Amino acid sequence: MRLLKQTWLLLKLIMVLGLLVTLLLVSQIKGTSPAYMRKYSWLEYTDADGGPEKKCNCSAILRRDTEALQQAKLLTITKAFVKAIQIPDEYYINATKDCRNFKLSRKYLTFPLSKEEEGFPLAYSMVVHHKVQNFERLLRAIYTPQNIYCVHVDQKAQASVYSAIKAITSCFPNVFMVSQPVNVVYSGWPRVQADLNCMTDLYNSSTNWKYFINLCGQDFPLKTNLEIVRTLRSLRGANSLESEKMPNEKQWRVTKVHEIVGGNIKGTDKKKEPPPFNLPIMSGNAYIVVSRGYIRSVLEDNRIKALIEWAKDTYSPDEFLWATIQRIPGVPGSRGTHPKYDITDMNAVARLVKWQWHEGSQGSLQAAYPECQGQHVRGICVYSAGDLPWMLEQHHLFANKFDTSTDPVAVHCLEKYLRKKALAELW
Repeated sequence: MRLLKQTWLLLKLIMVLGLLVTLLLVSQIKGTSPAYMRKYSWLEYTDADGGPEKKCNCSAILRRDTEALQQAKLLTITKAFVKAIQIPDEYYINATKDCRNFKLSRKYLTFPLSKEEEGFPLAYSMVVHHKVQNFERLLRAIYTPQNIYCVHVDQKAQASVYSAIKAITSCFPNVFMVSQPVNVVYSGWPRVQADLNCMTDLYNSSTNWKYFINLCGQDFPLKTNLEIVRTLRSLRGANSLESEKMPNEKQWRVTKVHEIVGGNIKGTDKKKEPPPFNLPIMSGNAYIVVSRGYIRSVLEDNRIKALIEWAKDTYSPDEFLWATIQRIPGVPGSRGTHPKYDITDMNAVARLVKWQWHEGSQGSLQAAYPECQGQHVRGICVYSAGDLPWMLEQHHLFANKFDTSTDPVAVHCLEKYLRKKALAELW
């Protein structure tokens, strides 16, 4: 009996020691264990994964190294480089014929990186009309299997663009083409309708997602999915989008009737009726970060339905509709109508955009942000490598605009930075 007791005690001791050793090993693995890092190293982007832009030193660029930044700038203006970075739409059509190989070679994340992320799925609307390479790299950067993605391709997009994007989306069970595409008109109602159609599809496709984020093809994330999830958790059901008093110089947008003629928005002399329910029309942005409850209100609230009908013949309704809904009492995550609740695009987390007229030299008291290091398109900075260090210091989840067909270095360095950070966040 005594021998059995001693044997049992010895076995318990061995078990305890075994448990301690296991915990120690796990602790080491969760830290900086090379063995653990090797397990997921195949998911990290290396120079072998890049195109001609891989010649740039991303680490030095992010450190603001003058020589590395100058080298990147010179590279992007060479004829050979500009020619080499053009990827035809047919490449994606052919590459996605073998979805397994496409996802493997492109290093898509096909499993949740954490329980925290798995338990907080997101819904994305992606409105695209060209630049398939931009779209695919954006999708890869934000893709996780627990999220859900609706893709709207403009009806007037080239056939090759539509075919390529449809082929890419067909490789993923949680990425789908919008059920009702529209012919998007810049600054007209159809731009809003494109997002509304995706909102409807996303809302009806899944009851699990927590927040909605809308993107265009020239956006790119500044945060990992885990960082995005933690930022949205911290909102505790609130929304984050630009919503300010409509400035006097923009009042014409909502006081005169506008029409779409020949694919363009045109103003008329006809005066619009006041908005329904005397709603104060706010100024905002086309891009938003809002809760599922906000989307439910957009689709079901009669006040918002009336506002939508009223807004259909205005100019650039995407730049006031969401902002106005954000101030309607009773909308989940909304804010009060008092000016104290106004929020600018720089304070919201939705989107970082450099407007040309708000730029200035470093240290300028009048400038909202430093000068664009890339080029301007319609008054918006198209980022280059020189903008990256400043961008990564901001709290925004996404930035606009990027263009991989003219300067892919910024996207390349962001891709590498975010993937490395995401894998480091595993433990």
